[in-house]
Amino acid sequence: MAKSLIEELPRIVNEGRREAAQILERLSSGTQIGLQTNELVLPSKDVSGLFKGSTPQIPNAFNMAGGNGEWMNRLIYGDNLLAMQALLAGDAQTGLPSLRGKVDLIYIDPPFDSKADYRTKISLPGTDIQQKPTVLEQFAYADTWEQGTISYLRMIYPRLCLMKELLSEKGSIYVHIDWHICAYVKVLMDDIYGKENFVNELIWCYQEREMSTRNYNRKHDNILFYCKNKQADIYTFNPYDITEPYSEITLKKFKYIDENGKRYRLRGKNGTNDPKEENENTYRQYLDEGTGTLPRDWFNLPILNQAANERLDYPTQKPEKLLERIIKASSNKGDLVCDFFGGSGTTAAVAERIGRRWITTDIGKPASLVMRKRFIDQEVKPFLYQSIGDYQKEAFRNNKRYKHVGDLSQVVLGLYGALPFTPEQTNDRNFGYIKGTRTLVMVDSPNRLTTAATIRKAVEAKASLLGGDWEKVVVLGWNFAFDISQAIQKYESSKVEVLVIPPDLLDKLAKKGYKKLIDDRSVRFSSLQYLVAKPLVVTSAGENDEIDVELENYVLLSPDNIPLDDKDKEKLQQVLERDPLSLIEYWSIDPDYDGVTFRSTWQDYRENMENDNDPLHCVYKTRLRVPHKAQRKVCIKAVDVFGFESQVVESV
Repeated sequence: MAKSLIEELPRIVNEGRREAAQILERLSSGTQIGLQTNELVLPSKDVSGLFKGSTPQIPNAFNMAGGNGEWMNRLIYGDNLLAMQALLAGDAQTGLPSLRGKVDLIYIDPPFDSKADYRTKISLPGTDIQQKPTVLEQFAYADTWEQGTISYLRMIYPRLCLMKELLSEKGSIYVHIDWHICAYVKVLMDDIYGKENFVNELIWCYQEREMSTRNYNRKHDNILFYCKNKQADIYTFNPYDITEPYSEITLKKFKYIDENGKRYRLRGKNGTNDPKEENENTYRQYLDEGTGTLPRDWFNLPILNQAANERLDYPTQKPEKLLERIIKASSNKGDLVCDFFGGSGTTAAVAERIGRRWITTDIGKPASLVMRKRFIDQEVKPFLYQSIGDYQKEAFRNNKRYKHVGDLSQVVLGLYGALPFTPEQTNDRNFGYIKGTRTLVMVDSPNRLTTAATIRKAVEAKASLLGGDWEKVVVLGWNFAFDISQAIQKYESSKVEVLVIPPDLLDKLAKKGYKKLIDDRSVRFSSLQYLVAKPLVVTSAGENDEIDVELENYVLLSPDNIPLDDKDKEKLQQVLERDPLSLIEYWSIDPDYDGVTFRSTWQDYRENMENDNDPLHCVYKTRLRVPHKAQRKVCIKAVDVFGFESQVVESV
């Protein structure tokens, strides 16, 4: 008989403590996870197809991030467990100190719905399609939902532990949940943060159309509010910053208005309330209209309706008023606010608007793209868009859902038609070869981004493994870094081919099994997508240059690269044939690329309606005015609707 959830809790807690302790031990031993800077975003969206202004003279992102003492906000794509490890460790390369004990406020809204469909609706000209989660997301969601509440609590416990390590002594954490999980998360929070540091359970009341006749209708969420050190009484709480307007009942009591326009009521000197007339036995009690009612532990705020200006059509988006109340109450200007389940970016957007620093992370590519566009729309201060530099292989090895798959690298090698090396030949199980040829094959881990470093490793193996003398090396990857196209071009003369492992391979293995996939030969490995730009046109204009940049084509070599149902793959193929550039969701330009850091100084994206009236297309050409240089490199980066990134570098 299966154990009850109460019986499972001690094991969940012990496993979570052990995992958090192992992570912290690795950090102290020097084994660290780094952050890769994909983009330094200097918000400047296209408003008319013409950007006029000088390019900021920033040598690279790292100078601005830390070398000159300036803080930069961060949007991080990747598993928040790994992102928090990187933040705890710090990164000398990017000027990021360890943030242990430096975060003043954490708000998280971790989703809980084991029956939720985590597909993303994508609107394209003439059709809509549904994108299934990426491979990284599949791991995360499977890990979270496999055993329902038990899996969820296993996921959240070590993350809450790392958040505590990040909190400053005056810091607070708000955990936004609902009726599914509130009681259990409260037990975990008491264990990690201490029951004595529990401040409030907040209730957010709202109205929804859905009504049930089988239960009391659920019209609220729960938010657990803990501080780092309640006993010291130093945690930040600013009640007068979030007072609410007086009720009509209160205003009616203070019904008199004096000669200065201030409200008051009469009180009798003998203690009576509201005497009928003013005399020597009465006095005026004034209403302090500058404060309002002190905050209660329930908020009555509407959810976002379809017509709300801030609405982004993101399923779990929370209203800015809710986050504004929390951030104002538990942080001060200049404080650091973090959200490790960033979603639509509301926490960071509000933090920016009211003068706080911020870091936000999400494992979903759609969420990361939504946030980046939102911040540019808001014209926030320059920020870094980063990803996890190296996904740990242990994350896959410990994933119980895929234990039946066996050694995944060996499985992928077999499906590609390669043979593995024996342990006597090499200890690296990620390498194999095509029988009867001099072709070397390398399989990357599903929990890491295939990067320029991966390609370099493959090239080095081609030259040295088993004496070298390999004619070609094929790299099979799941997830790719933004600069992978550039890396492929760099090593083009080394005869490296990079192919995409089908994103639905794990599900196919679970349903059909390895032997069936081998027999029916249904697994296809596709080439990467790429961007094509027209030749740049440069016109000198005194001390400035005007550079005309225009996109020519976007090639997505196969819909099989995308986690879609078959009917949606057919729809996508039709769009590819008639309107390939419509797949570009976002593109940006660095007109003075230093070869290290992409500095996005011009951006356009779908839904930007300030330059056209077409929400399904970007503009595909622009003119940049920049200071004159005899030589420069212009880097153009594009992100498609599925989150794949490509870039082109042109020399002028």
